Parts: sequence; C-alpha cells; structure tokens
Amino acid sequence: MDLPASPLPEPLHAVATSTPAGPEARLVAEEVAVAITCAGATCAVMMATPTALEDFALGFCLTEGIVRQPGELEGLTVIPRPRGIELRLELAEPCLAAFRARQRRLAGALGCGLCGVESLEAALRPLPPAAGTLRLPPGDVPAALAALADSQALHRLTHGLHAAGFWQPGRGLVAAREDVGRHNALDKLAGALWRAGAAPGMGAVVLTSRVSVELVQKAAMLGAPALIAVSAPTALAIRTAEACGLTLIACVRGERWEAFTHPGRLG
Repeated sequence: MDLPASPLPEPLHAVATSTPAGPEARLVAEEVAVAITCAGATCAVMMATPTALEDFALGFCLTEGIVRQPGELEGLTVIPRPRGIELRLELAEPCLAAFRARQRRLAGALGCGLCGVESLEAALRPLPPAAGTLRLPPGDVPAALAALADSQALHRLTHGLHAAGFWQPGRGLVAAREDVGRHNALDKLAGALWRAGAAPGMGAVVLTSRVSVELVQKAAMLGAPALIAVSAPTALAIRTAEACGLTLIACVRGERWEAFTHPGRLG
C-alpha cells in the first residue's frame, strides 16, 4: 500500500554553518531521488534537483531513445513520495518496448548518467549523425558560456549546481536549465527545447561541466551539431563526438578555447 503523498520538496534550503568568522547562514541545493516509471516498472532512479520535472521526464525519454517525438509521451504524472518523486509516464504502445529495454533499477550517481546501464552495448549505443547547417562564429564560444553563467539563478545562490543551455547564433542563449547533476541539466534542457518546438540543429548545447561520454550521447540524441563546455572532455567523449559528427569545443577560458572535433562549423 502506498504511503500518503508528500509535497514536492523545495529546491533550496537555508542551513546554518560555522566559519572562522563565526556562525553564518547560507542556501544549499536540494537533492532528491527521482524515479522514472511506466506500466508498473522503473526505468531509472536519478538524484536530481526537484525543478523542471516535466522537462526532465521528456528530455530523458528523448536522449535515452525511449521516444522520438513528443507525442509518443502521451501522459506524465508527477507524484510526490515520502522518500522522493515518481515521474509516471504514459507511453505510446511502440515505445513501451524501448522503455523496457532501457530499464535500469540502480540509482544513478550524481556525476554519472550511465550508472545502472546493464550492458556494454547500452553504454556505447549507436548515435544519429549530426546534421544541420550550423555556422558558429568563434566569438560566440566565450559569449555562450558567459550567457549561461548569467542565467544560473540557483547556482548564484548556492554555488552547487550545473547548467545546460542552448545557444543560437544571432539569437543568443534561448534556454537554460539547472540541476545538481550535469546530465540531468542536459535532459531538462532537451525537454524544454522539445516542448518549445525549437530546432536543435540550428544551435549548440552549452555546459558548465567537463564532457563525459554520456553528455556527448545526449547532445547527439537531441540533434545538436555542436557542444560547448567549460572543462575538458574525456578521450571516449572525443572519439564518440568524432564518430557521430559532433563539433566538440571545450576548455573555454575567456577568449581561449579548444575545438577537439569537427572544427569546420566554426567561422
């Protein structure tokens, strides 16, 4: 029998700390278990910030290949639980098989979007080739990271959240989402873009984090032809971006940055 539902947790909490100068109060980000379920089965349990949960559910389904268009997610119910939050999906019939194939029952660690994947084939899945006619002016690279930093309202209060944004040349930063997990922030961004009817092929994903392979995979599944990140990529992330045609730009420090793959989109 289900326990009575609890209210959704607040994303920020005030706590007391001790410092060399004496007691202080500060805000910290919440971290809560979020279970993605369908038809009585659990696909994933991720530790996440309890904001933009509808975006999170839709973006996760997209970047994990469970759905290919928004209409295939026929319903979503956000259910507070005593020890977390359940995101209960209603999927179109053809998508149920993809959901069951992607089931994972281990909790995803904060920094690893691949925790709980049950096979090497699932971890190193084939990706769609990057498409679109994006031309990214070099000056847009530092501008995109600066705009993303300016958008981080929760991070400014806590100094504890990642962000993912979407930059379009000529328009600037058109969307951004925050989360304690960098892969969760990217899933939230993917859902927000999809719900807004944006064209991912006409811009670049921008991240506040290092680049591990699951971030390249999620950007490719979203359909973005470029990814810009503040910190370094892993070797596997570089190989994966090269193979799927994604322009990977990282190690952005002011006006200095490095293009690791497919620099032809710059200019």
